[in-house]
Amino acid sequence: MTDQIESPGGGQALLRLQRAINAHDLEQLLDCFAEDVDSRQPLHADRHFAGRVQVRRNWTQIFAGVPDLRAELIATAIDGDTAWAEWRWFGTRRDGAAFELRGVTIHGLFAGRFNWVRLYMEPVATAGLGNQAAIQQAVGGASAR
Repeated sequence: MTDQIESPGGGQALLRLQRAINAHDLEQLLDCFAEDVDSRQPLHADRHFAGRVQVRRNWTQIFAGVPDLRAELIATAIDGDTAWAEWRWFGTRRDGAAFELRGVTIHGLFAGRFNWVRLYMEPVATAGLGNQAAIQQAVGGASAR
């Protein structure tokens, strides 16, 4: 991805979103989204929703659950009215556990607000299967010949 964070339009909208998250400013965050925003997580189809009301519910819980939440905007790419962003969202949950999501979001822009978003954000796994075992699990245990 190319770093176009200072570009007008989508880049500025992403910066507004980052500032709102880091300030825990729910109203400013909501202002980044259209009233009828369509939000999808293609890897989790059951998490689809539409509307800013659900954005409010989600981020109210996130801010309450991770009181020191920070958003790092790693890279962006803008193509017309579509903005791509690579993120790191991190902090400490109320129960003391580390919180860290990384991934990509893709946003559609209309009139300076996000009217659709696709989230590919996942918790960071620091221990697990490792590369080869994960590949074998994904393909049903087949091994390379």
